[in-house]
Amino acid sequence: MKFELNSTDQNSKARAGILSTDHGQIETPIFMPVGTSATVKGVHQRELKNDINPDIILGNTYHLYLRPGTELLQQAGGLHAFMGWDKPILTDSGGYQVYSLSANRKIKEEGVKFKSHIDGSYHFFTPERAVEIQRAIGADIIMAFDECTPYPCEYNYAKSSMERTHRWLKRCFEADKALPQLFDYEQTLFPIVQGSGYSDLRKESAHFIASMEAPANAIGGLSVGEPADEMYAMTDEVCAVLPEDKPRYLMGVGTPINLLENIALGVDMFDCVLPTRNARNGMLFTAEGTINIKNKKWENDFSPIDPAGYCFADLDYTKAYVRHLFTVNEMLGKQIATLHNLSFYLWLVREARKHILVGTFSTWKAKMVRQMEPRL
Repeated sequence: MKFELNSTDQNSKARAGILSTDHGQIETPIFMPVGTSATVKGVHQRELKNDINPDIILGNTYHLYLRPGTELLQQAGGLHAFMGWDKPILTDSGGYQVYSLSANRKIKEEGVKFKSHIDGSYHFFTPERAVEIQRAIGADIIMAFDECTPYPCEYNYAKSSMERTHRWLKRCFEADKALPQLFDYEQTLFPIVQGSGYSDLRKESAHFIASMEAPANAIGGLSVGEPADEMYAMTDEVCAVLPEDKPRYLMGVGTPINLLENIALGVDMFDCVLPTRNARNGMLFTAEGTINIKNKKWENDFSPIDPAGYCFADLDYTKAYVRHLFTVNEMLGKQIATLHNLSFYLWLVREARKHILVGTFSTWKAKMVRQMEPRL
């Protein structure tokens, strides 16, 4: 994997680059649609490839491990072949489940014991096992096993959790070196900065992660309930430490405004379930603000949901029609909303890249943030 930095904005820390993998190039900044269970929910592969056309998507290790299982994925030739996707894939490590499944897990130095949300069966993830599972799934980018602490988090726990994450990281790298290559392409391990909302811990963790000299670095443990200003402050401090010549991935973030503000701080890669999950609940993101398409005010609005034409080219349905689909609980409404939101997110980061390359990012970003703030 290689990263080429093309341009840096003169009035911010925003960067445009190209991340090259064996499954293709990724132009940064980039948003990665989340394909939890070998699919981006509600989106046909044809639409994903031809209309949204992301450079990379994300899969969830925990869910893919439970169903369909790594044995079946290996039989299929890996996740790419199984789901018919020939571009890059990133998998998380399962570490986020340490956070999200807090009632059904137990953390030890050796690893984490999980209770399956499907059938109640118990499973044990160690750093070594998390790397092994991701290798078997076949992602181009695999993530180190870490603990995502909750917010708020007591300082001493945040510190001990961060230190355990660092110890786990060493074990991840050792396992990654020892495991045989299963596919005819490179798989690259990303480490993750932790430290909750504490400046000194974030800096300490960032220095430790940078010392591992990985090809890229990730920032975890944010967008878990903290105020946006705190997220930006932690991101800014971490990006000041992480190497400039390597991509930076902010995990699980966020709203369209979050993306632009963090791009301005030097982040290159993002993922989040927000555009797809909120779409299924009727929330549409646009350049003019956020729409709750289920509201009665759209009942007689025959204007397109994308009047500016900045995203999905064939998505010319009216607000009234999409609201009707939600009112009668027709699945097409959720599909249209999902296509719209993903298209908007990809349009947004690609526009950011264009403005970084021509030197107008900061002015454009300030305008877009103001435009996107209203709830319409």
